[in-house]
Amino acid sequence: MYEQLPVPFGLVRFGVAPDHPEVKNCQDTFQDVAASPNYTFIGNVHLGLELPLPLLAKHYDAIVFAYGASKDRKLGLTGEDKPHIYSARAFVGWYNGLPEYRDLNPDLKAGETAIVVGQGNVALDVARTLLSKVDDLRKTDITEYALEALSQSKIKHVHVVGRRGPMQAAFTIKEVRELLQLDDVNFTPIPNEYFPQDLKALPRPRRRLLELLQKGSPLKDKATKSWSLDFLLAPKSIQWSTEDPNKLEGVTFSKTKLEDPASSHSKVSSREETVALATSTLFRSIGYKAEAIPGMDELGANFDERKGTIQHDGAGRIVPLDTVPQSGSGTTKKASLYCSGWVKRGPTGVIASTMTDAFETADAVVEDWKKTFHSGDISEIARENLAPERLGWQGVLRDAQTMNLGLQPVHWENWQNIDREEKKAGEVRGKPREKFGSVGEMLQVSGK
Repeated sequence: MYEQLPVPFGLVRFGVAPDHPEVKNCQDTFQDVAASPNYTFIGNVHLGLELPLPLLAKHYDAIVFAYGASKDRKLGLTGEDKPHIYSARAFVGWYNGLPEYRDLNPDLKAGETAIVVGQGNVALDVARTLLSKVDDLRKTDITEYALEALSQSKIKHVHVVGRRGPMQAAFTIKEVRELLQLDDVNFTPIPNEYFPQDLKALPRPRRRLLELLQKGSPLKDKATKSWSLDFLLAPKSIQWSTEDPNKLEGVTFSKTKLEDPASSHSKVSSREETVALATSTLFRSIGYKAEAIPGMDELGANFDERKGTIQHDGAGRIVPLDTVPQSGSGTTKKASLYCSGWVKRGPTGVIASTMTDAFETADAVVEDWKKTFHSGDISEIARENLAPERLGWQGVLRDAQTMNLGLQPVHWENWQNIDREEKKAGEVRGKPREKFGSVGEMLQVSGK
């Protein structure tokens, strides 16, 4: 398993909210997999940049691309790259210790109101983190630098804004309930006009969610913070101070109209009427997008730039599987290619659905392997794939050294050293772990 960072677990480590430790229990299963003698972890290797994909393909019979969606979608508004505007991915990565965002340093002291554009679970994670008591977060594996910034935050109200209504919202009941149960935080009631008249006719999961939203939570007399779900609003423009062009003052939204308010998949259109919401901090949380790895096209993988996914047969087999010219050697058959997760089906779903998707791709790999090595009638493609010179990681390492690529791979035992030191640092602070915020810090304790 090749990983760009020196640490494993990807989204589980860097994307799951710190106050959701139960979601991270899937790491136990991953640990069991790593204990297999047939598993090799190769971390701190950036495929496509440090290590060319054709070199990887040369030494493997099959490659599974499961690298997720590393970029966030933008609003497409003028000025959204200016200060005080952050992507939810960057903010979540920042408080979770993702080295890429160690120096994000979001300014949470600019004012008392924040807007989150988007109404998925990640948007609610952002809102909950901004509104939670810092002392409650101290017990989690959130980074110390994030705790310091949150302890100085002046944010008192969070608008969670979406262009559709409650029937179409992507968040789930668990995340809503957690926000409603926060101490010291009130929820702004949602007008009844946003709800269907007959909730009982809805499928049970959606009915329970809408009943919870309609019920809301009792007002807390001593509450000092609040949040709201603002529906049927699409961001139109960003307002800045006339005195300071880098001081965010608000966002103008176009009111929207649903073609079929009762449908969970209703189309939406913008109206001429607008609404202005004042804010000092803006987060965009409208989805993620995968990017192609450099050299992927050389292997025959067709990456759809518009969808942000790799084209496949539905089960994870990347199509087309064809031949590529190799200098001085005519034509060489590539390794069989597969994809899984968000780069396969798009950035939707939770860890459980991603694992189900992984099982589907794994089944495809095993099925093809059985056809190749255990069938008496081996196809021409399968026969060409029986390449004796494929040596796996040892072959990659040998060629990388010959080519002076300068790889500094981190293996599982090195990760275990990092893991142990993080837990030690966390124990001192009364938390599960204190993550290292930079690759340099990770490597320093890895034993490399």
